[in-house]
Amino acid sequence: MQTDVVQTIVEKIKNFSSEQQEKVLEFVETLDVPKKTIWDKLDERLKNVPQEEFAEIPADASANLDHYLYGAPKK
Repeated sequence: MQTDVVQTIVEKIKNFSSEQQEKVLEFVETLDVPKKTIWDKLDERLKNVPQEEFAEIPADASANLDHYLYGAPKK
């Protein structure tokens, strides 16, 4: 069955213009890329932050985020 699908796709693509074939190729290449979770993306960005920066984050930062961002009273 899968070979039938592949053959059908190949036959259809053969009739496309070069530009259309390029677009199909670009699309197919995006399908091969494993999707990253938000946590994977966050890990990638955070690995470049020096540990000294993390040490400066207040221990109550999550509870008092509005205070640290906007000056609201601490909870």
